[in-house]
Amino acid sequence: MTNNNKKEPDFIRRFPNLASPRFGSHTVSTSDEFFAAKERMLADAPPVFIPDKYDDHGKWMDGWESRRRRDDGYDWCILELGIDGFIRGAEIDTSYFTGNFPPAASIEACRADADLGDPSVWKAILPKALLKGDQRQFFGIEEPGPWHFVRLNIFPDGGVARLRLYGEAAPSWNDIADDDQLELSALKNGGRIVAYNDAHYGDLWALLSEGRGKTMGDGWETRRRREPGNDWIIIALGARGLIDGIEIDTAHFKGNFPDGASIQGADLSDASSDVDIDAAATWEEILPRQKLQADAVHQFDSADISAPKPVTHVRLNIYPDGGVSRLRIFGRRAS
Repeated sequence: MTNNNKKEPDFIRRFPNLASPRFGSHTVSTSDEFFAAKERMLADAPPVFIPDKYDDHGKWMDGWESRRRRDDGYDWCILELGIDGFIRGAEIDTSYFTGNFPPAASIEACRADADLGDPSVWKAILPKALLKGDQRQFFGIEEPGPWHFVRLNIFPDGGVARLRLYGEAAPSWNDIADDDQLELSALKNGGRIVAYNDAHYGDLWALLSEGRGKTMGDGWETRRRREPGNDWIIIALGARGLIDGIEIDTAHFKGNFPDGASIQGADLSDASSDVDIDAAATWEEILPRQKLQADAVHQFDSADISAPKPVTHVRLNIYPDGGVSRLRIFGRRAS
């Protein structure tokens, strides 16, 4: 069984994984992927081990794995982030790699316009660090960027189950007029989850992702509430804005969708951190409680919404509990 007992750092709770395919992130090139394809290393799902699964190259492993080196070099894999981002922390997961994990690794990064073949463009954001086998390992990043390309170096060879890079998207607003409607809550536009009362099931960050949910596990779902009250989640928008459209999607939630939902907003432009943000906010109703349906897209426009003031954060309340696949907050940036 893989060892996942190490306490997760704060950056995992605060920031999405910028290396996730849901951002459009993908691997570009690698020195070697003889045993296991590089693309597996970016998968959102936790790694798995299938004892009896083999392929033409040997034991099938859920991650990226290079062959055994017989020289003095080391292996590497380059990935391109789907959107430029400020990286706050990294996770190098060697789950199920026991006798074949790399003893050490480092991470470098560069800008979008860089010549990837020029060694001088790469900035070390994680100096060479020791690794253990079959374990999730976390590293804070002090060179936040923004970055576009990332290179994972492993010394000298071996396998990595997952690479995750936690941080904030850094969208470019240069080509967007102030009166253009934007999906202010989208991960790709810098939206992020800052607080919630419960997230027992599902994939929390999927709530702000593109597309409809693929399964019931592709969204935010709370446990069954056995006491009075309701569940909630707070999202920091990618930009301060005036809200004029809302979408709540309960895709695949049929016997466990919320009976109703409402949305509140707050302008927390002066907040210095996410700590106790719910207690500090003065919440104002944007969308009164609405009845929800199973496995359906619910759309609300200016006729349903009361949002005369710009907001930086929204709070989705669900009554009393259940699952929501996607939440989309549309609006226009405000100064």
